[in-house]
Amino acid sequence: MLSRWFEEGEVLTGINEGKPPAPAKFLDVILYSREQLVKEREAMPSKEDQSHPLPPEAGPQWGIISVKAQDESHETPMQPITAMRNALGRDQGGSGVPLDKAKYDEAVEYWRERAAIVRGSPSGE
Repeated sequence: MLSRWFEEGEVLTGINEGKPPAPAKFLDVILYSREQLVKEREAMPSKEDQSHPLPPEAGPQWGIISVKAQDESHETPMQPITAMRNALGRDQGGSGVPLDKAKYDEAVEYWRERAAIVRGSPSGE
């Protein structure tokens, strides 16, 4: 399993009998240090052409990478596809962190019973 989700409309017509899902109880904000952002930007020359360059060094030292809505009060395992993507080299869009098999297996087990609910296309299209 790599990733799965339900579109909001599917949830409204499914087991919730037309009721919207309850709001998430917590937000898990994922940050990358400026150093990590610079490493990833340098490894992918195509990012240099983006209209949103990194701020100058005197600017923010952290960047928000993701905001995850969740009901648990602790950090949940990342989705298996995220772990696999992170294990890719930075030139392939990963963070360069090697895959930890035990954590990957934990993520698969956790996400086997769960799925994200998205509004619109999960790919942002």
